[in-house]
Amino acid sequence: MVTRTGRRMEAGRFDAFRLAARGEVFAGELEVADLARVGERLASKDRPSKVAWAIEGGQDDRGRPMITLTVRGSLPLVCQRCLQPCDVRVDQRSELLLAHDEAELRRLDADEREVVLASAPIDARTLVEDELLLSLPFSPMHSQAECPASSHKETQQSGRTLPFKELAAMKKRRGGTLEE
Repeated sequence: MVTRTGRRMEAGRFDAFRLAARGEVFAGELEVADLARVGERLASKDRPSKVAWAIEGGQDDRGRPMITLTVRGSLPLVCQRCLQPCDVRVDQRSELLLAHDEAELRRLDADEREVVLASAPIDARTLVEDELLLSLPFSPMHSQAECPASSHKETQQSGRTLPFKELAAMKKRRGGTLEE
């Protein structure tokens, strides 16, 4: 992991208050299949899929220490319409205030801002995974135009039968009724 200044930082964990005070950036890439909780939601763990992330230290408009977390990438999830893999784009940016202890966490949290307890070094991997989980759609789907389940033409080409279409054709041949 490398900072904006080119200085190497301890992989995985970082001191958020130090990062905020110096205005440094901690960044890297993660293979999503290696993230246990996100990996459970993937269509396939065999297909490599990486997300780029960056954690930038700074201060909010009131001078309080904060970090800005950015996560970008594409995840192969299961479309809930057709149950086939679909790529879901993630481009998330979150600003997180830093709390020294539980009391400060509760106080800052009352302001309805996102707050993270930073009394000990923070694990970047866990922070990125949490952000990914929060940014994923509850029910991922292809767009209507791209989804195989919404395209009759693709269904016909696959050789699958369309029972309601066949029923409509039978009804038409019998003059509007299905009775013998």
